[in-house]
Amino acid sequence: MQPLIGITSAEWVRPDTGWVYNRMYQPIALGVARAGGLPVLIPTRLDETSLRAIYDRLDGVLIPGGVDVDPAHYGEAPNPHLGSVDAPRDALELPLVRWAVADDLPVFGICRGHQVLNVALGGTLVQDIPSQLETPIDHNQTDDVPRGRHAHPVEIDPTSRLAQVMGTTRAEVNSLHHQSVGQAAPGLCVTALSPDGIVEALEHPGKTFVLSVQWHPEDMATNEEAMQRLFDAFVAAARDRMRST
Repeated sequence: MQPLIGITSAEWVRPDTGWVYNRMYQPIALGVARAGGLPVLIPTRLDETSLRAIYDRLDGVLIPGGVDVDPAHYGEAPNPHLGSVDAPRDALELPLVRWAVADDLPVFGICRGHQVLNVALGGTLVQDIPSQLETPIDHNQTDDVPRGRHAHPVEIDPTSRLAQVMGTTRAEVNSLHHQSVGQAAPGLCVTALSPDGIVEALEHPGKTFVLSVQWHPEDMATNEEAMQRLFDAFVAAARDRMRST
């Protein structure tokens, strides 16, 4: 059987009508499907009973990219350069991550998902890299640039699960974010850094598969085997858990 992978959704309000939609970035689901998983969308604004019922059927949780996490969740006031936030999505993802980590359900975080993992477990974020950190790297490429374009290298801890999965200790990655991990949460290890010291990956060594990256592997996975292997390893961990329960 194929493992069921829950992918959280974002809210989008149609400007001309005010109608509310849930949506996700299609390459995320395709990366999961290529790895042999069954992607399912998790909507926002469910009551806890309904969300828990969905969660109990999942074999893995993927938290994708998106808008900023509300800094209230890590005890800070908003920075003047804070971008838009999605309160219903925060309310969906933060408890979902905590449940999954507590139950050792495989978790894969991408970009915002990398940051959500850290906040959910007690870490902090840099709310705006350009105004808070001195760096020559533009981490937030514009929309007119191909999403798969390499922006900078990352150095990967050779002892990490990430290095094992990707088969390398150095990778060229894309970059579409203005926030980053600040203080890593208890239990999480920093496993990759950009040349300017931005935290590019986290993992929980005490869990079967809890791993996150700041870049967007879904935009490179069809052309770069190492990026698809992130999805492959996540789905494989979900399949192993499915077989053991």
